Amino acid sequence: MVNLDQYDQCEDRVTGEWLTAEEAMARLGVRPQTLYAYVSRGRVEAQPDPDDPRRSRYRLADVAELATRKGRGRKAADVAQGAIAWGEPVLASAITTIAHGRLFYRGRDAAELADHASLESVARLLRGGHGAALKAAERAPVPDRPTMRARMFAALAERAGADPPARGRAPLALAVEAASLLDGLADAVAGEAGDGPIHDRLAAAWNCDPDLIRRTLVLLADHELNASTFAARVTASTGASLAASALAGLSALSGPLHGGMAPRVWNLVEESRRIGPEATVAGRLARGAPVPGFGHPLYPAGDPRSAALLNAFTLPVELMTLRHVVEMSTGEHANIDFALVALSEALDLPQDAPFAIFATARCAGWIAHAIEQLQTGQLIRPRASYTGPPPEL
Repeated sequence: MVNLDQYDQCEDRVTGEWLTAEEAMARLGVRPQTLYAYVSRGRVEAQPDPDDPRRSRYRLADVAELATRKGRGRKAADVAQGAIAWGEPVLASAITTIAHGRLFYRGRDAAELADHASLESVARLLRGGHGAALKAAERAPVPDRPTMRARMFAALAERAGADPPARGRAPLALAVEAASLLDGLADAVAGEAGDGPIHDRLAAAWNCDPDLIRRTLVLLADHELNASTFAARVTASTGASLAASALAGLSALSGPLHGGMAPRVWNLVEESRRIGPEATVAGRLARGAPVPGFGHPLYPAGDPRSAALLNAFTLPVELMTLRHVVEMSTGEHANIDFALVALSEALDLPQDAPFAIFATARCAGWIAHAIEQLQTGQLIRPRASYTGPPPEL
């Protein structure tokens, strides 16, 4: 065990945001193998030491966060409460992880997959499947609703009300059902049933570049245990149908703090057009208001999904200027919500296209997580920390 007193002796050798191994171990009070385990799990980011490539440096912010958690103690109630808001992992999963500032689907870099993969192939990867795509069962007609969002909810609700429970079903039957669910949701977005890759069908409906749609769908297919995925897993843990799990995910996604963030980013863009980006950003900072579309708690160095998407097309000049002003003023990088709005602006997509693309892509992740949760056979049932009046005995 590293002597904690050593930290005081070496504190002046901290280089900016990075610590040496000795400093990180001293602050955490752990042995080398434990520090390396934190790195392998993505809990602490490491990079080669520029002065000695044989050694590594460890991100100070990650080490400090871990030290704070350790100082809180390990009582189950403390850990569980801290896990709710960007905290400690609460469920074991082999599907997706965020490590070293990058997003990985079953160990594969999502940004690299976005260069060539389709949503369908990534959906199979997330489910743990291999080989050729399964032929989906005959799909239901597209619900007659006036908007994409209404059609999406109606399509999943109809399936949730008719499909059998997923618990106890054969893996092949679930795989076929998963493929048909994803196709049905894409049909609802496009407004008609179609054949071929989902990105081609959406691009045809919107008369735009299919490759950019493909890339976006892949980048958004999953994102670990976010709010909508947790909702899908809770639903799946009861044994409900895959459609019911996907509907739970879609419902959670629709909130303005999750997949419904696009209207807030549009509002930022419109305000910037009226009064200029400098005044827009200055006004929000003066009010202490957030700047939607920028920053992400899991990506302090920048959202890799946003970078992979924004580098694939020419940003409209107004949005390019806005992005520059925000990043220079706040130090926060553009995230995937800004990238989605920028893509919609560049391709002249419908106003609700960011949400529709997000939901279609993330449905692949919801289904994969639902199947993984089913395989555990466990019901997700946390306890509440009661804060009401004392019980009347």
